[in-house]
Formats: sequence, C-alpha cells, structure tokens
Amino acid sequence: MNSGDTAFMLVATALVMFMTPGLALFYGGLVRSKNVLSTIMQSFICLGLISLIWVFYGYSLAFGPDIGGFIGNLDFALLKGIGLTPGPYSDTIPDLLFVAFQMMFAIITPALITGAFAERMKFTAYILFALMWSTLVYLPVCHWVWGGGWIGAHGALDFAGGTVIHINSAAAALVVAIVIGKRKGYGKEPFHPHNLTMTILGASILWFGWFGFNAGSALAAGDIATLAFFTTQVAAGSAALSWVVAEWMLQGKPTTLGAASGAVAGLVAVTPAAGFVGPVSAIIIGLVAGVICYLAVLLKSKLRYDDALDVVAVHGVGGLWGALATGLLASTAWNPGGADGLFFGNPKLFAVQAYGAFATIIYSMIVTFIILKVIGAIVGLRVDVEAEVGGLDLAEHSEAGYTM
Repeated sequence: MNSGDTAFMLVATALVMFMTPGLALFYGGLVRSKNVLSTIMQSFICLGLISLIWVFYGYSLAFGPDIGGFIGNLDFALLKGIGLTPGPYSDTIPDLLFVAFQMMFAIITPALITGAFAERMKFTAYILFALMWSTLVYLPVCHWVWGGGWIGAHGALDFAGGTVIHINSAAAALVVAIVIGKRKGYGKEPFHPHNLTMTILGASILWFGWFGFNAGSALAAGDIATLAFFTTQVAAGSAALSWVVAEWMLQGKPTTLGAASGAVAGLVAVTPAAGFVGPVSAIIIGLVAGVICYLAVLLKSKLRYDDALDVVAVHGVGGLWGALATGLLASTAWNPGGADGLFFGNPKLFAVQAYGAFATIIYSMIVTFIILKVIGAIVGLRVDVEAEVGGLDLAEHSEAGYTM
C-alpha cells in the first residue's frame, strides 16, 4: 500500500460525501420556503439509506464477479472478503477505501433525481423509490461501466460517472417528472427560488467536492489526478461564463443563478472526460455545456414538462454532451491508459460512447417507469392537494424551515 495514495483517497471520499449536503442546499434554495426542509431531507436521507444498501448487497452487485455482463454476484454481500489490504481495483489503497469512495457516488445519484419532482412527492414514496431505483437501475449500470460489465468491455470511457451518475439519473428524472405530473399552479403562477444565497452556497460546495469526485477517480495521488483536478476547474469556470453570457444576450441580464447553474453544467459535462482530455479540450467542453444546458432550460417550457429544478437540462444534456465529447476529445497523449477520440484519429470511441449513453438512457427510463407504477399502486406517489398547497415541510415532517 501507499500512504500518500491512501491519504489522498480518504480526503477525496470525504469531499464526495460533502457533495450530497451541498446538493441539498443547492436544491433547497431553489424551491419555495414551505418546501425547503422536505427538499433537503430527500438528499440528506440518502446518506443513511444508500450506505446500508451498499454494505448489505450494493457493492457486491456493482463490483462483484460478473454475471453475463449485466450484474455482479453476491460474493461480497455484507462486505464479505473486503479488508484493509489492496483489492482488485487499486494496488495502493485498502480495498475498504475503494468501497467507501464508490459508496459516496451511489449516495448522491438518487439524490440528484429529487430535483425533478421537488415539492410534490410523498416521503414514503421517495424512500421506496430510492431503494428500488438504486437496486434495479444504479447498481446494474454501475456494473456495466465500471464493474466488468458490457459497456466497459466495449471500451467506453467514463472517468468519474458521466453515464453512471448524470445520464442515468437524468433519464429517470424525466420519467418521474412526466409520471408524477406538474406542480399545482405550474405555468399559471410564479415559482421563484426562495433563497438564492443558499443555492450559491450549495453550488460552491458541489464545486469544491467535485475535485474529490473527479480527481479521486484516478484512485492515486499522481499525474492523472492532477489532470482531472485541473480539467474540472477550467471546465466549470468556462461553463459558468458561457451560461451567463448566453443568458445576458437572450434575457438582458446576467444572474447569480445562471452562474451557479452553468458551473454545475460544466462540472457534469467534464466528469466523464476529466482524466482523458487536456485543459484546452476541457475548456471547450465547458463552454459548450454552459450554452446548450441553458438552451435546454429554455426549451423545457415549450415541451411542457415540470422538471422543477432542471435535472434533465443540466445533468441529462450536460452528461450526454460530456460522454460524447469524451469520444471526440480524449487523447492518449494526456492519459496513455485511455483512448484517442474522433478528433485524434479514432472514430470508434465516439460510436462506443454514444452506444453506452443511449443504452443507459433507454434502460433507466423503462425500469424507472415500472418502479413508479409499482410504488403508485402501493402507497401513491404524490401528496394530496392540501399538503401541496400548505407545503411538504409541515405535511410530511411537521417542521418549518424558518421562524420569523
């Protein structure tokens, strides 16, 4: 083992954990004050629920010995055989540390989806959804890409989760937003964020944590972690700038929400590419992400679905662009362990990236739809009209976010 790599990965794991409370604040500031606690709770509770799932069977299904390219087996259930010596995914850090790092990814992914159905889902329905979706969607897709499954076997590159986390969660978010329906009054009355200061704080925590998310995916404190760290920063900054410029041109004024959303869009887009592209390519990824994700937000009103906090526009469009951009801009000059993309003479990588991304979208949407129908039949998905009007904080948790 290497003590430097171990120390680095302990810090990276803690940074990724911090992203889930950061996401809670980011989302919490965007909803109306009567729903701030319920929105934060939906992210925060994943730190408990998904941690237990990961120990009991989640890690084993995601990273256990392969079954037909689709899922792992249960050899590692209850972390049987996992110890403090190096394991199959790194020869310089304890196996248990790799398990912990990947657990943080599993925690934040269902939390991302909550932005699509904010202000209207029952908490009991959400608990069931997080349990079933993580088991039936996240774990198989994680195995496909990182655990020895079929997408990784085809040569697809996903450095830190563009397909596994962002595309996967956004596809589910679109289905949930459509199935659960629009918020009461949507399109007829304003739904303004109640606390943009909280949202900016949450975005800042996400940006900070993303260095662990991306650089940590190198699994060692070395050259590739340095590359991923740097590309993460310049992509996020470029996207924040391009979103604000596009917003300024089309709407007349730049906004803090636009800057925060743009930064997150850039972080999402660079995630699959962070350790495979150079700094200039990362800037290109960020500049494009800021513009197309902003345009996707504008398009939402024309398509008339109520994705409350723009999960599809930011994580879906940004994640898909990032996966495809990896197929265009990846270069073995920066990472010999990766592959060259289309712009460096290898069109096959672009095709493989597209294939893996769209297969994930289709699978996630179909299984998510089935999960929602099952939950709807058991406990119902949506709070009643009285609870929605009064706010989910009181109706679902008997609390109030603020006492004035």
